[in-house]
Amino acid sequence: MLDELEQDRDDDAPIDMLERYFTAHGWSFERDEDEIVAKVKGSWTEYELRAIWREEDAVLQFLAFPDVRVAEHMRRAMYETIGLVNEQLWIGHFELWSSSGILLYRNAAIFGGEEGAALSLDAGEMLVESAIEECERFYPVFQFVLWGGKSPKDALAAALIDTQGEA
Repeated sequence: MLDELEQDRDDDAPIDMLERYFTAHGWSFERDEDEIVAKVKGSWTEYELRAIWREEDAVLQFLAFPDVRVAEHMRRAMYETIGLVNEQLWIGHFELWSSSGILLYRNAAIFGGEEGAALSLDAGEMLVESAIEECERFYPVFQFVLWGGKSPKDALAAALIDTQGEA
């Protein structure tokens, strides 16, 4: 599937490449000129993936929403949790929108002002897959804090335990 995508063309404009990538995976999406929004089923929840192309800045902003809303009384604990989680990330970061309490993962690709900027298949795949992987990896941490009554440190420790073998 991705081999065909790669052979077809590896130098599409950022939103065009993501549209082809989402199509190749069979994900439902909506698209306009500078934005694409897809829905992806993960192990824990459905994720909304949103990419926004800002041609004037030559930046592709990529957002993943793990369907987590944080009530006002839980925001202090969630901000602490996000800080601890972000220390674990190599690229991208989680944040909490203060106006709505929506948790999201954000990353960006900068094209340095190049005219006709293109997104390679490898770069597009890394942008999308890393967002999904980080949301999947840390979703339990956020749930442990919001619904499990755990402190941010305990939630992070519990969620990041590496299991040995198979059950």
